[in-house]
Amino acid sequence: MSGLTDAEANALCRPFDGSTKDFLFQQTMYRIKDPRKTLPFYSEVLGMTLLVKLDFPEAKFSLYFMGYENPADVPSDPAKRKVWAMSRKATVELTHNWGTEDDPNQSYHNGNNDPRGFGHIGIMVPNVEEACARFEKFGVEFVKKPNDGRMKGLAFIKDPDGYWIEIFNAGTVPC
Repeated sequence: MSGLTDAEANALCRPFDGSTKDFLFQQTMYRIKDPRKTLPFYSEVLGMTLLVKLDFPEAKFSLYFMGYENPADVPSDPAKRKVWAMSRKATVELTHNWGTEDDPNQSYHNGNNDPRGFGHIGIMVPNVEEACARFEKFGVEFVKKPNDGRMKGLAFIKDPDGYWIEIFNAGTVPC
C-alpha cells in the first residue's frame, strides 16, 4: 500500500463549512515533569512568552500556556489575561501534575518510542543553522541536526521531557 495521491487527498477533504469560520486551532498539550526545567526551555531557548498560568489546587495540577506573542501585549488583569491567552493561535499547554518533579520513576511517553503515536510540534525559524547554533550553546539535545539524514535543512531537538520539536524554515523545507 502507498500513500494517497493528491487527488485522493483532495477528494476526501470536505468543502469549507461556513459554520466553522470562527474555529481556531488554539493549543497542543504536553504533560511536563518539572516546570522549573520546562518553562526556561520554552521561554529562553525557544523564545516563547508565558501567556497565562492556571492553577487547579483541588486537582493538584497547573497549566502553563506558552506562545509566540509580544510580552507587552499580555493583559495585566488576570481575567482579561485568561480570555486573551485562550484566543491566541497555536499555543503550547504545559500541564504539570504536582509532585511529578520529585518522583525519579515518573516520565511521560513522547510518542516517538514504541508504541508510536504523537510525533512532534514544529517551530519555524528564519535560519535553521543559526537557530541550531544557539540551541547548542544552551546544551539542547538534538535528535537530528540540519545536515544529518536524508532530509537536509531541518532539525529535531528535544525539550526537557523528551518531546520532539522540529526546527525548520518555510522557504527551505525539503521536498
